Amino acid sequence: MESDYLFNVRTPLGFSVRTTRRYWDHIVTKKHDPMIGRDEDVVDVLQFPDEVRRSRKDINVFLFYRLERPGRWICVAAKRPNGQGFLLTAYPTDSIKQGELIWMK
Repeated sequence: MESDYLFNVRTPLGFSVRTTRRYWDHIVTKKHDPMIGRDEDVVDVLQFPDEVRRSRKDINVFLFYRLERPGRWICVAAKRPNGQGFLLTAYPTDSIKQGELIWMK
């Protein structure tokens, strides 16, 4: 149901990424608690990334990076298996993963 979505946002790659409130709660309580209250930051990273890389492990996974401060990025991982993308995870990081650079600001 559309109302269950926390967000459904268009990326500069031409596809949208969505997630539900329930899945976002799972991310921030079970995986990456530094992202609590940062769902708007995730939307910003998806809409206005500094760069996007394709995962080396899965060609359908895209890693969106945005510089937060010197030496710190927010990474948002999204999967797009057949047109519509969905959020896998989001986390702060001090490094950008290797992988094919497919888009840059």
